[in-house]
Amino acid sequence: MADLVAVLSVGKGTWGHVGRLIADGTWDNIFLITNEFGREKFTAEKQVTMMVVDSRGPMEDLINSIQEHLKGKLGKDVAINLISGDGKEHMALLAALNRMGVTFSLAALTKEGLKTL
Repeated sequence: MADLVAVLSVGKGTWGHVGRLIADGTWDNIFLITNEFGREKFTAEKQVTMMVVDSRGPMEDLINSIQEHLKGKLGKDVAINLISGDGKEHMALLAALNRMGVTFSLAALTKEGLKTL
């Protein structure tokens, strides 16, 4: 099993992808990087930890916020999903994980089901 870290933000139809990824996977912990709207409106079949961030602020603030939320909470096996959100959010997540020394795989839904890429 792994910890899932996913961006849940903009992108038509991407919330459904993230919801299915959560439902279909066997995860130790699930962390969603989102905004206030996502925190209020998204529902998941499993327990998730929402990290509300302001992606309109400076990149460094976004990176630091993600690091602060994830520090000490991730296990050795981490999967990320970037289907939702924008490039700035994706870059901030990757930079935060890199600075924390976290190695990760990519998790996605395909026609064959949940796959690690």
